[in-house]
Amino acid sequence: MVGEITVQELDAERFVKEKAEEIKHTVGDGWAINALSGGVDSSTVTMLGHRALGDRLKTVFIENGLMRAGEAEQIVGFFRELGVPVEVVDAREEFFAALKGITDPEEKREAITRTFYSSVFGRLVRESGAKHLLQGTILTDIDETVAGIKRQHNVFEQLGIDPQEAFGYRIIEPLIQLRKDGVRKVGKALGLPEALFNRIPFPGPALAARVIGEATPDRIETVRKATEVAERLLEGCGAFQYMAILHEDRVTGIRDGKRDFGQQIEVRCWESVDARTAQPTRLSFDTLEQLGQEIVASVPGVVSVTYNIASKPPSTIEAV
Repeated sequence: MVGEITVQELDAERFVKEKAEEIKHTVGDGWAINALSGGVDSSTVTMLGHRALGDRLKTVFIENGLMRAGEAEQIVGFFRELGVPVEVVDAREEFFAALKGITDPEEKREAITRTFYSSVFGRLVRESGAKHLLQGTILTDIDETVAGIKRQHNVFEQLGIDPQEAFGYRIIEPLIQLRKDGVRKVGKALGLPEALFNRIPFPGPALAARVIGEATPDRIETVRKATEVAERLLEGCGAFQYMAILHEDRVTGIRDGKRDFGQQIEVRCWESVDARTAQPTRLSFDTLEQLGQEIVASVPGVVSVTYNIASKPPSTIEAV
């Protein structure tokens, strides 16, 4: 693999031109397909792919049941304004069936990877006639997977997995030399609005990466509601990333003068540049108190809210 391009070295306009030419050469006269999640990486690679291929790139949004509230409508709307059509594919039943009964973090990630690449995307590729999948893998994804910290769902060749043999299509990864700060710079150069290129990171396994234990529809809905509160209250704090996490253990609480044996949400908020290291944001106690009050009041079943104060490492930004 070609070496890292740091954000200081990156000439974004030149990078876009060179990578667009590489994509054109690789795809030739055929079609490519890509999945748009709405994150910085997938949004950037979507615009880069359409710059290279135009309407020979088919873009889909996989509704896996694990996304934030209103995500599909919001992202499709953003890209409609940019002139990029996006097809929404409902795969909720397939993903929850694959996750049923699984509690181990790596097994959950593997179930999501297998369902996405083999079942759902494999079918879409066959139907579209595409021979290539364009995706937004970045260097940090590779580093964490190869180091054994956690398996990123979009890493294959670096683990000795041949996508052509495993899934029936080739994978193109034009952002693989960049880290998050470099991807933001490229996204801006491609004309993405700041609401997209400067969006807080969101994991490939989506909210399943923020549920400790089994990711059932009910538990995903709990962390989805808590996420709405956390993102609304922390949006203006300037942090690199912030999130709500649902713990597996239940804790004793009190509601209406009676015992309420309920659930626990952990809030995390991070200062970082490229996600390799991170420090908890020093939020005011007023903000922490408001987070606790609003999450308990608006998320059914939650009786406890905590705040993570451990740096990365040894902590990681996502929980699972």
